[in-house]
Amino acid sequence: MSWSAPDDILLSTSLAGFLDKKLIVLLRDGRKLLGTLCSFDQFANVVLQGACERVIVGEQYCDVPLGLYVIRGENVVLIGELDREKDELPAHMTCVSEAEIRKAEKAEREARDLKGTMRKRMEFLDFD
Repeated sequence: MSWSAPDDILLSTSLAGFLDKKLIVLLRDGRKLLGTLCSFDQFANVVLQGACERVIVGEQYCDVPLGLYVIRGENVVLIGELDREKDELPAHMTCVSEAEIRKAEKAEREARDLKGTMRKRMEFLDFD
């Protein structure tokens, strides 16, 4: 059995510098989670304290509180530190309630589905 090289140790502890810091975690399904990193393991499974899901629709956003949140490493696309001193969002973004953002999400999804339906109906036409 051989011991890990120094490079291997750095790779396995690369998240150690982010402990007790505010992070944003981008998931495979497109969700964005914010919270303070409590724990992690070698598979990039992470535990966020005070986690919330940031939902953005157009110029509106809402931070939906989740509490203590465990994220399986295979779903993590990106982990980044957030600067506590800076404002996280542009000034033109408007904070709305969870009910309003869910309504806006539903309207956006329905518009996207309608666009896809219209495209399918028009496929028989060849505009080229």
